[in-house]
Formats: sequence, C-alpha cells, structure tokens
Amino acid sequence: MAQSITQKILAAHLVTGDLVPGSEIGLRIDQTLTQDATGTMAYLQFEAMGVPRVKTDLSVSYVDHNTLQMGFRNPDDHRYLRTVAARHGVVFSPPGLGICHQLHLENFAKPGATLIGSDSHTPTAGGVGSLAMGAGGLSVALAMAGEAYVIPCPKVVRVVLTGALTGFASAKDIILHLLGELTVKGGVGRVFEYAGPGAATLSVPERAVITNMGAELGATTSIFPSDDRTREFLHAMGRPDDFAELLPDEGASYDEEVVIDLSKLEPLAAAPHMPDKRVSVREIAGLKVDQVCIGSCTNSSYLDLKTAALMLKGKKVATDTDTFISPGSKQVMKMLAREGLVEALLDSGARVLECTCGPCIGMGGSPVSGGVSARTYNRNFEGRSGTKDAKVYLVSPQTAAMAALRGEFTDPATWGDAPQKPELPAEAPSIRDMFIFPPEDGSQVAVMRGPNIVALEDFDPLPDSITAKILLKVEDNITTDHILPAGAEITALRSNIPAISNHVFGRVDEEFVARIRAEGQGIIVGGENYGQGSSREHAALGPRHLGVKAVVVKSLARIHRANLVNFGILPLFFVNAEDYDKLALGEELTIPATEVTPTGIVEAVTASGTRIPLTNDLSPAELDIVRAGGLLNFVKNKRG
Repeated sequence: MAQSITQKILAAHLVTGDLVPGSEIGLRIDQTLTQDATGTMAYLQFEAMGVPRVKTDLSVSYVDHNTLQMGFRNPDDHRYLRTVAARHGVVFSPPGLGICHQLHLENFAKPGATLIGSDSHTPTAGGVGSLAMGAGGLSVALAMAGEAYVIPCPKVVRVVLTGALTGFASAKDIILHLLGELTVKGGVGRVFEYAGPGAATLSVPERAVITNMGAELGATTSIFPSDDRTREFLHAMGRPDDFAELLPDEGASYDEEVVIDLSKLEPLAAAPHMPDKRVSVREIAGLKVDQVCIGSCTNSSYLDLKTAALMLKGKKVATDTDTFISPGSKQVMKMLAREGLVEALLDSGARVLECTCGPCIGMGGSPVSGGVSARTYNRNFEGRSGTKDAKVYLVSPQTAAMAALRGEFTDPATWGDAPQKPELPAEAPSIRDMFIFPPEDGSQVAVMRGPNIVALEDFDPLPDSITAKILLKVEDNITTDHILPAGAEITALRSNIPAISNHVFGRVDEEFVARIRAEGQGIIVGGENYGQGSSREHAALGPRHLGVKAVVVKSLARIHRANLVNFGILPLFFVNAEDYDKLALGEELTIPATEVTPTGIVEAVTASGTRIPLTNDLSPAELDIVRAGGLLNFVKNKRG
C-alpha cells in the first residue's frame, strides 16, 4: 500500500496500536531534547524512575531559555542539568551556544527519526524530514527511560506548494497564510506534510520556519520530504552520512489536502494577540513601530539573519525604534562574522544579543508601554513580551528589517528591489566541540542540586467523587502563558513547583491562588482551545499542586491535554457548549469520577441541582493514568 512520509515513519516506529486516525498508538522514540525552562523537571522525573542511563539513540539537554543569571537559581539549575546529563548519558548544550531547535537542526536532526522535545516548537526538525513533536517533560522523561510515546494517531494533511516565492515574500509568509486560513485550532490531531514543486524551491532553513510555526496551528507536527535540498543542508552542516532520502510513495493517500500558490503570497503579519490574526503588511502601512526583534527559534538561521543584515548594511535603524538581533546559534554567528555581516548589524544601530530565546519569552527586551513591536517570533500572546499592553506583530525578517529602517510599517511596493535570496555555503563552521558529551560510564558523576531544586511531590489518586467549587472561569484561547507566565522572575522558579505555583493564573485573576489555597481544591471551567501554546508542563503541575481536580472546557490543546492526564487532572468536555453559561464562579460542582468511562458521558450536578452532561476523549489507558494520580504513579505501579 502506498504510504505518505508520515505513515512510513509511524509504521517504522509503531510499538502499540493501529495506524487508524484517532486511535491510540505508542511510538518508539529515537531522539529527545529538553530546554532549561522545562528540562529541570523532566530530569527530576527521570531520576525518580531509577533508570541509570537514557535508552534513546540520542538525548540532548539545551540551556537557552533562562540564561539571565540573576542570583543563584538559574546557575544552580544549569549546573544540575550539566551534571545530571553527564550521569545519565545525555549530551549537554551550555548557555549561550544557541537555541535548542536551531542547534538540533544543525547538529542532530535526522530524516526518518522520531524526536520528542519538552518544547512545543520541536517540530522545527521536520524541516529535514524528522517526525518531531512537542511534549510535556514527563513524556520526554519516559521516552528517555525507554517507554513508548503514546498519542492519538494523527490524520495527515497534504499541503501542496505550487509556484515560487517572489519579491519580499518569505517562508514566514507561507505559514502566516496557512494560519490565517485554518486558525490556531485548525491543525489539532493532524500532521501537515508538505509536497509539490514549490516545496523543492525552499531550503531546509526555510522549511524549518514553516515546521516550527506549524505548532501554532495546534498540529501534532509538520514535515517536509528529505530530498536534494536536505542533502545539501546536511552536507553543509558536515553531516553527509545522516542523509537518507525520504519521499512519499506515488499514489499515497491523505486525509485532507491544502494547496498554496507561493507566487501569490505577499508580506504578511499576525496582528495582536494571536498568530492566526493574519493581515497584509500593506494594510497596516503607516503604523509606527517602537521595537523590532529579529531572531528566535523561528527565524534565527544564517539565511534569515544574512537577509536582514544585507537589508540593514550601510544604513541606520530609526532612532526611535529599538532593534534587537538574536542569532540562533554560535554557528550562525561565526558564519555571519566571516562575511563581515555582524559588523553590518552592529553598524546599523541594532543590538546583537546572546544566542538564546531572549525577548521571545519575555526574557529581557520588553517593549515600551503600549508600544508596537514587530517580531520574527512565533507567538504574540497578550503579555508574553513582558509588557502587558504591548501590541506585538509577527512578521518575516524582511518585513522586520524594513520596519527597523523606516520606524513604521510601510507598503512593500515602496521597498525597492528584494535582495537576492542567500544560499548556504558548501561547508559551515562546526561548533560540535562546544557540546559536552557524556562519559561512557556516568555512574560516578555527582549530580549537583541547589536549594531551589525541589523534588516532585507524590500526588494522590483520583477520588471516587469530586465535589469542589469552580474557582476560575475563563473564555476561549487561554494559553499556557495565561496559566503560568514565562519571564525572568517566574521562569527562575521552574524547578520549584511549590514556589512557581504562587504565580498560577496571576495575570488572569490575582485572587485565584488565594481562593484555591483557602478551599484546598477546586475546578477550572474554560472555553475553546484551553491550554494552547507552550508545552510547559508547569501549567498542569502548578494547578495540580494547588489542588485542581478537574478542568471542564469546550476543547483542549493537544500538549496541555496530555500534561493534564500526565499529572492526574481529569479533563472533561461540555456535551452541550451552551452549558458553559450555566456554570458560575464560586458554584459547587459534583463530578461522579467513578462513573467516568472512556469517551462516555457523566452528569455533573451543581449545588443548586442543575445537571450538566460532560464527556471525555480519554483512552482506557489514559483514564487509568488519571485514576492513578498521574503517569509517574501509573508507571511506578506497573513496574511494581
């Protein structure tokens, strides 16, 4: 039977289940990655399993999110990550070496490999034909311990690219176009597999822009073929032996199809405060831009930054437009430096930052009050920049560079001739020697822990019946940034769940933590797409620590749903969407937990007697996990 690329990889890694969309499957995982904002908890969970050494082909621990070493917390976490990696056979990427997704693409991602990472933008590696998925830290820890990664089998959407990009249109505009067409919920339960003659015109870094930001569709992942462009990239990265051709079979079937004519695309932007609020740049011409940020895991490659540097070379950025450049890796910096382009960026008046996530997660670089920021990043959620009333627009490096020069958005028709698209050099300077590879035997390595590193607590099993008050009611598209924000102050507490839990929903309802601490337990009610955005499992761990027993919503984002299950919070859905309006903040709700069956319906009852039918999409195994109080309890029980 003819197979798509996705089906080939799934079939080659299938451990349990059948490849029927929606059914539960378990996959063997070849590679894992973590980053420091989620990695400390993932490795604490791995240690709790008692497995001496990782069982994957490769696991890498990157430090790229919270490199601001203010006080002891972050340096202590980095030391813990370095030593725990050495003990258990994990490659360590130290602070400043680069952003995990850019580094993994350059150094480790392989066609046909499965990769899960404790970061939602792990699908970046799909640019080289890897089936790469974001996951919660506990799922990653279990994969490192040799357990299968369990997900609903996704549908496969064939995205046919025709034509070729023209003018100032870029790969970023392809994914912004798709987001505008399908919305941030349009990819749930789907893999987007790119094909067509237009795909062959895109380099691997361009493809990686699309697969990276495909996460904003809510997709399981996105993937490109491994073809001659992949061969060129891997050769340039000094990894020719990692190349393997991976193409769909002729006549392969797909569940859905989307066609995009690249020649018709123009520079686009995502308007505040959601990545699917697509507008053309010409529509917002004349809007003053207070800040420009170029970089992040989406657009920080050599090709992206060379494009921006050539546009800025010999010119000055507007004096009232703060401009930041965040290179994706030290390799990118070295490539730009040997062409004199770092000097071009500096001479333009831009600020060149360390090779880290930086302003993308509110780690410095916040805009002015009420300011407009043009960013080449992947998310523009309200407050994510660190300035709650900022207006963040997501754009390409070309659009960002022009906004920096002119101090405002302008019609691309006035930009002149587009610069020639850069090509990768035949050979790029290697930075492989800067990674810290583990010893053959790490059993004698001492794992160093600071006082802010707190072991994961034991959670109680699900009670037979939940009777608790609704202590928070929120609307649609609540993100993990709403649930547990990023930023320097809060992210520094990522290895201390009791401390970080004080910030749960702090930017949504400042009284929530006090209410639930007073009650001891509670229920959260939400709307559509609850938990979209980052993979941070702290957005489930924090509420679980505080006593959240169940989340009752209209729909859930994929990774957050998995994290709720992983930590024993019961995820339930309204059978009738209008019942959302029948539940009020502070109202007591009783849920007969013992009556919950996979995909079945139970009736919850309010204190006033209103009956609300609720359902779920749990598999039998997932329900067992929730009943056990979470996945770690479940695995410990299974192993005896």
